[in-house]
Amino acid sequence: MPEMIESTDGVSVALHDLGGSGPPLLFLHATGFHGRCYIQIAERLHDHFHVWAPDLRGHGDSVTPDMALPWRGMADDALAVIDRLGFDEPIRACGHSMGGATVLATEHRRPGTIAAAWLFEPIVFPAEHRTTTRENPLAVGARRRRHDFASIDEVLERYTGRGPFADVDPAALRDYVVHGFRPEAGGVTLKTTGENEARTFEGLDLDLFAHLPEITIPVTIVGSGDGMPPAVVAPEVAGALPAGTFSSWPDRSHFGPMEDPDRAAAEILDALSGGAS
Repeated sequence: MPEMIESTDGVSVALHDLGGSGPPLLFLHATGFHGRCYIQIAERLHDHFHVWAPDLRGHGDSVTPDMALPWRGMADDALAVIDRLGFDEPIRACGHSMGGATVLATEHRRPGTIAAAWLFEPIVFPAEHRTTTRENPLAVGARRRRHDFASIDEVLERYTGRGPFADVDPAALRDYVVHGFRPEAGGVTLKTTGENEARTFEGLDLDLFAHLPEITIPVTIVGSGDGMPPAVVAPEVAGALPAGTFSSWPDRSHFGPMEDPDRAAAEILDALSGGAS
């Protein structure tokens, strides 16, 4: 069972201990995902880090009031977790998509919280790449998501080899599904509702890019080759960070950490292992 940690706005964050030994490593998930999506990466790092992964507000096992989900609240959740665990020194962090933006926002809000970070396509857009003049298509799609299935096996059958999950590692996909659905009468249902996923897409922080020059920690930014906006802007994000480094994964998509856990773990270890056992 996850530990429940009180955050702001009446939110209780679910924190999962993914195990391992060594310095703490915090892993923050993408929109619509949850902390245990990255079990496969954590297991490959067990000899080097003790990995922790929360379900941020509106996601997974966290308890969230019926409300909007601006991304400032995700940083509130990350800080609540860090404060609860009582780390004596700045910690290493990884983030995927929204989780990557949350790592940056956390360090910007409280400098010295994060020692170094590895971030896969953090959602941080320069002004010329963003618009607020039309309905968010990702939010529209999220509200149309199917929530209910007869069984975990049916979910896996529907997701395997299809759509955005087409190239996801089978074990990582199973982790996403097994821990992302809960039993209900007659079957299973998504823990992260389509409405909360949509509200998260709509809560994007549009100001964070301007603050990147103020974030001076070493940060590795990874960009895929799928040609989508997060991949296109990833080099710009790396370039705007004083100690940013860009890594290209041209053969992967925005779901890269779940598509190639081996490569993710190896790169995380290379980027963040300074002082790790």
